[in-house]
Amino acid sequence: MNLLAGKIVVVTGGAAGIGAAICRLFAGEGAKVVVADIDATLAKSLAEEISGLGIAVDVRDEEAVRAVFSECESAYGRLDILVNNAGIVPPQVNIWEIDLADWQVVLDINLRGAFLCTKHAMPLLKVHGGSILNMSSRMGLHGAPMQSHYSASKFAMRGLTESVAREAGPFGIRVNSICPGTVETERFRERIAGRAKAAGITEAKLIAESFTDPAALRRVVQPEEIAATALFLVSDAAAAITGEHIRIDAGR
Repeated sequence: MNLLAGKIVVVTGGAAGIGAAICRLFAGEGAKVVVADIDATLAKSLAEEISGLGIAVDVRDEEAVRAVFSECESAYGRLDILVNNAGIVPPQVNIWEIDLADWQVVLDINLRGAFLCTKHAMPLLKVHGGSILNMSSRMGLHGAPMQSHYSASKFAMRGLTESVAREAGPFGIRVNSICPGTVETERFRERIAGRAKAAGITEAKLIAESFTDPAALRRVVQPEEIAATALFLVSDAAAAITGEHIRIDAGR
C-alpha cells in the first residue's frame, strides 16, 4: 500500500526479532530503513535484503548513537521515523539477588539507549515532523515478579513517551509506545529452553502454563503482529494519536 513511501526510518535493535519484522514491513511499505543494531553483520545483511542502510551501534554509547543519525542524514538527507526497539530481557531473579552491575546494564540498554536515540533524532525530526515509537512491554503496565529491573525500565519508557510527546508535539512529532506481551522470537525460545530446563519440565508445558493458557487467544504473539501495529502508529492513519500506549499480548 506504500503507507510509508518516501519516509526515512531508523530502527534500533533492527537486525533480529521484532526489530527485523518492523524493518521488513516498513521497507515493504516504501520506506528507506536504517537498520541499527549492535550486531554489525546481521544489520548489514538485513539492510542489503531490504535495500536499506545497516549501521553497527551500541545504544549506550552517545557518540555511536550520534553517528547513526549523522550517517542517516548523509545518506538520505532527512529522518521521519525513529523506532526505539533495542532492548534486553534479563534472566529472572529476585531483587535481593540482583547485582548492581546487572541492574545498570538493563537500565542502560532499555532506557538510556532510547533517551540517547531520541535526543539525537530530534534535530532531524523537527525539520519536517514525524513519529517516534518506543518499545515498552506488558511488564511496563503490570510489574512482574523476578523482573524488577526489566519492569522498571519499561515503566520508565512509558513515562519517557508521554513527556516527549508533550515536548515534541509543537514540532509535528508524535510519540507513542507499544507494550508487547510474549512474542515468539528466537531469543524467547532461548529463554524458554533455559527456564524449562531449570524447572525440570518440557518447553511446551512451560509455554502452555505461563503464556498460552492465561491468554484469551490461547497463543503467543508473532513479531509480524507487533510490526503491523507499529506501522499503524507511525503512519498517517494515526495522525491524531500521541502519548499513547498499546498493549499487544493476545489477551493475557
